[in-house]
Amino acid sequence: MRTEISLTRKSHFLGTKIRNLRKRNHLTMEDLSARCVRVDPESAPSVSYLSMIERGKRTPSVEMLRVIATVFQKDLDWFLDDTPGDDAIVPQKGKRGGLSGMPLEPGFLFSGDILQIAIPEMLSQTGTSGRQFAQLLIRAYQEYHQNHFPDLERAAEEVGQKQLALSVEEMLALAKAHGLQIRWFNEAPKTVVDAHGISGQRVVTSYLDGPGQLALNEILKTSPTRMKYDLAVHIGHCVLHNSEGFNNVLSIGSASAADAVLMPSTSVNAQDILQAWREFEASFFAGALLCPKVPFRQLLDRHGYEVSVHQRAQVSPSVAMRRMTVVSPYPHWHYFDAYAPGKLKAVYRGNGIPLPWGNMRTVADPCQHWSVFRMLTEPQSGSAAQISLLDTAQQTRIYCCESVSVQDLAGNQRVLCAGIDLNPAIEAQGEDAAELAAALKQVCVANGGEVDIPLNIKRKLHTIARILNIHWLERGLQQQARLICARGGVCPRSPSCYAECRE
Repeated sequence: MRTEISLTRKSHFLGTKIRNLRKRNHLTMEDLSARCVRVDPESAPSVSYLSMIERGKRTPSVEMLRVIATVFQKDLDWFLDDTPGDDAIVPQKGKRGGLSGMPLEPGFLFSGDILQIAIPEMLSQTGTSGRQFAQLLIRAYQEYHQNHFPDLERAAEEVGQKQLALSVEEMLALAKAHGLQIRWFNEAPKTVVDAHGISGQRVVTSYLDGPGQLALNEILKTSPTRMKYDLAVHIGHCVLHNSEGFNNVLSIGSASAADAVLMPSTSVNAQDILQAWREFEASFFAGALLCPKVPFRQLLDRHGYEVSVHQRAQVSPSVAMRRMTVVSPYPHWHYFDAYAPGKLKAVYRGNGIPLPWGNMRTVADPCQHWSVFRMLTEPQSGSAAQISLLDTAQQTRIYCCESVSVQDLAGNQRVLCAGIDLNPAIEAQGEDAAELAAALKQVCVANGGEVDIPLNIKRKLHTIARILNIHWLERGLQQQARLICARGGVCPRSPSCYAECRE
C-alpha cells in the first residue's frame, strides 16, 4: 500500500499531468472538482486545492488521487512515473469546430466587389433563396465560433438571474416587465406546401403585431414548454433589438411562416440577412434564458447528458438538446431537427459533418442508416443511441448520437438528434483515432455495413464514454455500429463500394 511519503517522492510531474488531462478533456477546475465529488465526496479536491495540486504547491492523498484517476479512467501509476505528460492540446488556428474552409485565392477574384456581383448570380443559378443564403451564413458563423456567444449568454442571465426551470407564470411576468402586452388568438394548424412541393402541417404560435403587442395562439396553453420558448424569444427581441422587426412570426411545422414569405426570392437583401441574424440571436437568447449555462451544465453533468433532463429543466427536448451543444465542455457536437421525408430543418454541426445537400434543405435520397432518418421511417418510443462511421474528406470518423422522436404542436412527426464526434476525444487520450476508425470500418464492411463493436475497440470507447460522462454513448456501444454515408445515392453498402474498400 502506498504511503503519503512514497506518493510525494513520485509526484514530480503529477500536477502537470492532471492539468493537461483536464485541458485535453475541456474541463474547468470547477467541472473536475464536481466530477470528483460525485465519485467520492469525502476525498474529492476543492477547486482551490485542485489549483494548488496543478501548480505543484500540494500533493494529493492517495484517496484523492484515486478519485481523480477514476474520472479520467487512468491507472494510479500513470500519474506517478517520471515521464512528463504531453502538452495540452491547442486548437488549430484558422480551423474551428472541425470545419476546413476553402482558400480564397487568387485574391483578386474574391474581392468584396466581385463577390457582390457573383453571389446573387450563384444563388439564381442554384435556386438558393436569399433566406437560405442568410441561414447558411449564420450556420457558418455559429460553427466558426463553436456555438459560443458570451454576450448573448450574459444578456439572458441578467434577465433570468441564472434561474433554471422558470415557470410559465414567471415567463409571463418577465414579458410584462419588458413592456409586452399579451393578447390571445385562436388559429388551428393548416396544411401547407413548402418550396419543395412537400405538404405538412404548420401553425403560427405567436407574433409581434406592433410595438409592445404580443399575440399568442391559444394552442400554446396545451404546451407550457413551447409557450415559454415563444415568450423567451420575444423577450430576446425586446432586450437585444428594442422590439425592432415587430412583425416577427414564430411558427411550428414543416414550412415556417417566414419561409413561406421569403423562399421565392433569390436576391440577397441586406435587410433580410439582418432580420435572419436577429432571429438567430433571439432564439439563442431564449435557450440561454431557459437553460442558463452553469446550472444547466451542472444538471447535465449529474445526469450524464441524458435527453430526459429536459423534464427537470422544464423545457422541450429540442431546447435541451440544442443547449447541450453550447454548455458542454466538449466542443465537438452536432444537432439535427428532421422532418419526413428527408428535410433537416435545423442543423448545427460544429464538428463538420459533410452535408452535400446543404442546411435546411430536403434531400430525395437520405441515407436510411442515419439514426435521424431511420427513426422517421421506423418510429419508436423513447430515444435511441447509435455509433456511426462516416467518411469525410480527410478520414473516417466515429460519431455517436442520441435521437428521439417527438410530435410537434402542428401534428408533424419529427426526430431530434444530438451527437458528438468521437475522434477528437480518442486523440485526447493518446490513441490514433484514424487507425481506430479504420479498424472499425473494416469489420463493418466485412459484415455488410453493421456489426457488433469488437471488444478491444469497445473497451477504448467505453473509457471515452466514462471520461466524457455521456451515458448514451455507453448505450450506443451495446448496439451495432453502422456505416452511414452523405446521401443514399452514394451508399457504401452497395457491393461495388465494398469491393473498392477491400482493394
